[in-house]
Amino acid sequence: MPKLVLPRKIKKRDGSVVPFEKEKIRYAVERAAFEVLQDRLRSIAVSETVTDAVLADVSRLSRKAPPGVEAVQDLVEQGLMKAGYGPIARAYILYRERRAEMRQAKAALGLRDDLKFPINAMEVLKKRYLIKDDERSIVETPGELFRRVARHVAGAEKRFRSAVSATEAEETFYDMMRELAFLPNSPTLMNAGTALGQLSACFVLPVDDSIDGIFGALRHMAKIHQSGGGTGFSFSHLRPKGDLVKTTKGEASGPVSFMSIFDAATGVIVQGGRRRGANMGILSCDHPDIMEFIEAKIDRGRFANFNLSVAVTDRFMDAVRRNGSFDLVNPRTGKKDRTVRARTIFDLIVYGAWRTGDPGLIFADTVNRRNPTPALGRIEATNPCGELPLLSYESCNLGSVNLARMVKDGRPDWERMADTIRWGVRFLDDVIEVNNFPLPEIREITRANRKIGLGVMGFADMLIRLGIPYNSREAELFARKLMAFIRRESMRTSVQLAAERGVFPNYGKSIFGRRNLPVRNATVNTVAPTGTISIIAGCSSGGSSRSTRSSKRSPGRGASTSGKSSPRSPGGAPCAESRESRGTSSGSS
Repeated sequence: MPKLVLPRKIKKRDGSVVPFEKEKIRYAVERAAFEVLQDRLRSIAVSETVTDAVLADVSRLSRKAPPGVEAVQDLVEQGLMKAGYGPIARAYILYRERRAEMRQAKAALGLRDDLKFPINAMEVLKKRYLIKDDERSIVETPGELFRRVARHVAGAEKRFRSAVSATEAEETFYDMMRELAFLPNSPTLMNAGTALGQLSACFVLPVDDSIDGIFGALRHMAKIHQSGGGTGFSFSHLRPKGDLVKTTKGEASGPVSFMSIFDAATGVIVQGGRRRGANMGILSCDHPDIMEFIEAKIDRGRFANFNLSVAVTDRFMDAVRRNGSFDLVNPRTGKKDRTVRARTIFDLIVYGAWRTGDPGLIFADTVNRRNPTPALGRIEATNPCGELPLLSYESCNLGSVNLARMVKDGRPDWERMADTIRWGVRFLDDVIEVNNFPLPEIREITRANRKIGLGVMGFADMLIRLGIPYNSREAELFARKLMAFIRRESMRTSVQLAAERGVFPNYGKSIFGRRNLPVRNATVNTVAPTGTISIIAGCSSGGSSRSTRSSKRSPGRGASTSGKSSPRSPGGAPCAESRESRGTSSGSS
């Protein structure tokens, strides 16, 4: 049999000429076969047989000029029919029709799609992520978006004696995003390489018990929302309703009334001009206004831009178990205001959560037992979806590994997963370096603690590809193994980065300093919702229970293809102990 001479180029529908890749034919046939046969091994066998015949036809077709995409796809249809695979041919024809409809829809939207994303992903990219000019016309493609982000973040490598060059980091970052193996949080996708340059998703701001403190926090919130971030607040320090205002001898209006001002301001500001703002409001279980706080969202339409959570203590939960009494304390005086039955508060929390999705629970003592920097203060609040407990003025940037891309031949691709985790942690640490922080206080403590949150999305898709039922004991055991692997590899990378770049500046005040465990980042993992980036990636979302539980009333943070090669590894490091996701309804730092 004579050796096939395959074309080097193929002509696309838009007239451009690109390299010919025979593996695309093999993959397309295998996908159509699997849709009909639902058997991976039989589908591979069909693909190998039919692809060889199609390539022989392509070789004859391309002797004079590069073939066109449509002509090659016609040969695939003919090859399937000749081989007697009529049902598979019909599946392939339907796939072509769906792709044609998708191209027409994208053209109607005025979008250039250089990465062949689904229409839902392109619609999200159009609304929120792709750069627009002054006439609000889109001026970049998805591929150009990822290149913009990769180039900007990789620029951080120039600031260190790095193990990799900025060029190598840029290409690896770009490949991870283009292959949808890893995506950073929305502000990074929106703002990297732009004049705004604010890349973090999560912030916590203090609210002090004074007019200056309250409206200073409001002003800072507005700046953060404008840049695309979300904010969390503890209102526990505000004096209760009816309490004395010394300067005027009047009565305080209480934390819930001031929350309404934050809610109204959030409704006016659109984050970065692309999405609504989002807040987390927290009140301590022993605040005298706790009942009003719990019922704040019972009336439909109130606090639409807030998730709410009660900060419960061990003492409170113990009183609930015993059906005992519980003291409410005035935060201004530190004195008991009155005594109530703990279960009265708890039952009201349950009722509110049933009615509206709010409030949730933040287990404050548990969070602070896991606080990596206890010498810097007590953690009192989280970001809007509850996955990141943060100190006052701290921010955190997030990124997620797409587990749907981490399966090979029906098994977990641990090697690719480890590479993606290592490069993902490196990416997020680089984001801190190139980030344009909205406030000097945020810049100072964020750089001092260097918290990052690497999470996951696509877990349900991964289970499907592995043949594991989602609600099975096997899935639970696999999830434990999977997250232990992710935690271990994340910490290994943080240790390696510490050796290369140094530990985080507050290391000496951290639990890691006491353990003599050098790490680059005070936290490395989180359980992010990935509401929007999972749409871009075409996979199931990340699974933050806070965002899922409050989805009916939440402020709409949104917040979220096969790769050919794994990202290159930047190097390993000894295994290190990492934090566990405990403390809130969805995990803590």
